[in-house]
Amino acid sequence: MTIGLLIFGLSAGVLAGFFGIGGGTFIVPMMTLFGLDIKLAVGISVMQMMFSSISASYVNYKNNNLNIKEGLWVGIGGFIGAAFSGLVVNILSSKILEGIFLLLTLVALYRFLVKGNESQLQPRLTPHRLILMLIGGITGIFAISLGIGGGLILVPLLSLYLGISSKRVIPISLFFIIFSSTSGFVSLAYFGYVNYLQGAIVGIASIIGAMIGSYLLNIIDVKKHRYALVLLYAIVIAIMAYEFFKDII
Repeated sequence: MTIGLLIFGLSAGVLAGFFGIGGGTFIVPMMTLFGLDIKLAVGISVMQMMFSSISASYVNYKNNNLNIKEGLWVGIGGFIGAAFSGLVVNILSSKILEGIFLLLTLVALYRFLVKGNESQLQPRLTPHRLILMLIGGITGIFAISLGIGGGLILVPLLSLYLGISSKRVIPISLFFIIFSSTSGFVSLAYFGYVNYLQGAIVGIASIIGAMIGSYLLNIIDVKKHRYALVLLYAIVIAIMAYEFFKDII
């Protein structure tokens, strides 16, 4: 089991650093696939995010890829929103959480497919702080409740609002996850949804993975990165659709 957790953590870290998703997009579907209840999977996933997001954000900062000013306001909103995640997980059933996860992933995939050429986007010179906080807050409430860092939702939203490519949004998304995962961890721990030992094993492994992912992000072409995101969404949708419908069909 420990080896499996290390593999999950390393893989999640690579995905976090490369896609800015916190790693939960991978960990939650995989752990539910292996029989773990989604609420417990969410707790492990959120604990792992604290490790991977800090590691990847440090690398991005050293490479001058992180806009601290924009990331800070989004992060503050995420911290506030994620504080309600434990309550949401405590109220909603596992099946409803799986359905929301699947729906949000479908929306994100649709967003990228209809978006068109990212090179045609016009960057905003003065993004409004309140809007950045609102985007972060909404993302924090739902993303952490689902065990994902928020990049799955945040990358398309920020890319649209800020008018920059998904590759440039990734460092902001990872910085946001530091705030949202920390707040969400406290909330989930209060309601008893965190396995500290398993979360620590996955989290430590994710530190190495996040550094690898951030390095890959730094060298990949923007267009290829977008194609990779679409492929990731498609895989996640397939796994979660199976989990959601297997008891119905």
